[in-house]
Amino acid sequence: MDNDLERPVNNHTNMMHMKTLFLSMLAICCYLSGTAQLKTGDITIIPEPLLLNPMPGSFVVNDQAAIQYSGKGAEKTAAFLNDYLQRNYNFKLPASPATASGQASNSIIKIVETRSGKAEGYILEVNTGRVYLQGDAAGLFYGLQTLIQLFPVNKNIKPATDTVRQTPYNGSLHLPGVKIQDYPRFAYRGMMLDVSRHFFPPAAIKEFIDMMVLYKFNRFHWHLTDDQGWRIEIKKYPRLQEIASTRKETIVGHHRRSTTYDGKPYGGYYTQDEVRDIVKYAAERNITIIPEIEMPGHSQAVLTAYPSFGNTKGPYEVRTTWGISKDVLNPVNDSVFTFLQDVLTEVIDLFPSQFIHIGGDECLKDRWKESAEVQRMIRRLGLKDEHALQSYFIQRMEKFVNSKGRSIIGWDEILEGGLAANATVMSWRGEEGGIAAAKQQHNVIMTPNTYLYFDYTQGQPSTEPLNAAAYLPLKTVYNYEPLPPSLTRTEQRYIKGVQGNIWTEFIPDQQMLDYMLWPRALALSEIAWAQPGKKNYDRFLRKLPLELSRMSYAGINFRIPEPIGLESKVVTTPTVSVTLKTPVKGGMIYYTTDGTQPGLRSKPYTQPITINVPENSTAQLNCIVVLPTGRVSPLYSASYVRKAFLPAVATKQGAKGVRFSLVKTVPANAKQLPEKGDSSGILPAVDVRPLSVKEYGVTFTGLVKIPADDLYDFHLNSDDGAVFYIDDQVVVDNDGQHDLQDRNGFVPLRKGLHRIRVQYFNTGTGAWLNAGIYRDREKLNPADIFFTGQ
Repeated sequence: MDNDLERPVNNHTNMMHMKTLFLSMLAICCYLSGTAQLKTGDITIIPEPLLLNPMPGSFVVNDQAAIQYSGKGAEKTAAFLNDYLQRNYNFKLPASPATASGQASNSIIKIVETRSGKAEGYILEVNTGRVYLQGDAAGLFYGLQTLIQLFPVNKNIKPATDTVRQTPYNGSLHLPGVKIQDYPRFAYRGMMLDVSRHFFPPAAIKEFIDMMVLYKFNRFHWHLTDDQGWRIEIKKYPRLQEIASTRKETIVGHHRRSTTYDGKPYGGYYTQDEVRDIVKYAAERNITIIPEIEMPGHSQAVLTAYPSFGNTKGPYEVRTTWGISKDVLNPVNDSVFTFLQDVLTEVIDLFPSQFIHIGGDECLKDRWKESAEVQRMIRRLGLKDEHALQSYFIQRMEKFVNSKGRSIIGWDEILEGGLAANATVMSWRGEEGGIAAAKQQHNVIMTPNTYLYFDYTQGQPSTEPLNAAAYLPLKTVYNYEPLPPSLTRTEQRYIKGVQGNIWTEFIPDQQMLDYMLWPRALALSEIAWAQPGKKNYDRFLRKLPLELSRMSYAGINFRIPEPIGLESKVVTTPTVSVTLKTPVKGGMIYYTTDGTQPGLRSKPYTQPITINVPENSTAQLNCIVVLPTGRVSPLYSASYVRKAFLPAVATKQGAKGVRFSLVKTVPANAKQLPEKGDSSGILPAVDVRPLSVKEYGVTFTGLVKIPADDLYDFHLNSDDGAVFYIDDQVVVDNDGQHDLQDRNGFVPLRKGLHRIRVQYFNTGTGAWLNAGIYRDREKLNPADIFFTGQ
């Protein structure tokens, strides 16, 4: 992967202008205080280091200490450390080259640049009288982030209430004795932010970069253009910033059903000077920015500014709702390619990244099918169809990017039709695209929507803010493994990294961005950095309360996780004892057991809760978490089911997938669907996206392979109605005509095969169905569990 991280450091200019929402505040709220000797296990670092051993003694940082450095990367790291001390503790340490005769000191922080170890790796040792940090230039910077997590709490962080006290800074900072050896698992550790749907100003982008830095991410994928707005200044085409950057209004509510708009113009773009400043700011922090310019789809904003680039005469307008536009760039018009080459020429000048992202996803072919000139072009080029034409389009742009000494990266649709050997594929439609690309010896970044789309809901939708609706809890994110077992070891080497994506249709501001990112991005940091054997979800949960406490005092609006220990389960006795722990250090849990919404006057959790569970029935525990700052979590609940397990059925599992039966006459509700449809077939999973009709009903049938005796959580997210049956029993009833909504139900199942039936109907637009089965908040992989039966 590209490594263009070496940049000269401006120690003060950029720092003076950065908003200290995250890096400055979060780093100083560290959890160690005073001079007390740490116990084994008290030192917690996210992401988890390769080796961490607490050692005797501690290092005292005061005006008697000094920094010695060896190498340019070490000098840069020393400057960042001193800047951190200056901003947070109002002092600096004398810093000098290790070979120079500097101030005599009994306390030395020695920073040594070396290329002898693993790329981006470091060794950190802290003991009495000495801190030693060694690594390459990038590794030293990441070692500094680890070192910062060892600093005690700063006196300038004011508690939100009088009940919270923090140890004041008394002139000496005590760092615990520890030895850490560390290096990353993946070279590419990315986060993507979409600024087209909602615009985030330069200061917010720098805050986003600061958040990435602390958890050792190194690639920022900047999604700059889409149907809803063009966000980068292009000198040669001023109408892009004048017209394409602003939509006249924005839809209110979920676009699958809403017809309401706010009536307010919305826009914004980055000047080229702002882009250069952000690129420099990121490079100084070892982050490479990869720009994305969408093509040939997701281009309605471009067509609004330059209508001649479309297949119709228009008129066009910057898209005011979400979803995908049928209006795409016209491949017959050579001016389109000239335009894109001119745009990419300016973009390449702004971004030194080896990779330029050209999108390539979700290009609807309607306009191409309707166009006589496009059809003539397909015949003239000897292409099979419109999909082959898109491949022609991508390959033509790839050759241009290659001519500039750069390589393309794109969403997994670019794989169709063939690519140059140096093209990289981002697998977003699950893992299938990444698997196919790796088998073809293309480098791959795994970013599957099933695990790493952070615009998806994190909990019960009824208590979560408006979002993209699919259910993606923290545990599912953490347990993602980027190397598919279906690939050979040689093929797995083409998986170069992972990336979390934040699409912003439902993320209008920094507060919502923080809420959707954290703590799931912390889970991603361990996926990307930590070696597989060092990952442990229980240990990760033990680290979270302290980490989130620091975020809380820093003002980060993370989603407060469910109380640790709040898990739905099957019980066999009349009572169950539930032990909970706060997910954020200093937080309080309030609960009810009578089905009501808990509040600040409800019973606080102080000891294990005894819950009565009637025979053949279910009891529910409702909780909220209240932070010391006063923030209150959404409602969290757990169900305790005292019912008999449904036995497995004796049958053969058949092929992978499920059968579907589709009817074109829409009933009043899903339960009224007839057994026999107008058409039928087999699909890989319960999924309506391959069905192209507008109004219809469909019944999915087959078997689900349950891995163990346990309680399973069935989810149905649908627009309109859907019903989920297991062994002919209704588990989830989400029937009726309605907007997008998620419902769930629990059922105890024995290990083995069980019959499933999912019925769904849709009226008008907005067809959507997502069916998921979860065990302890971790989703079962559809490819492993659905079978047609015999």
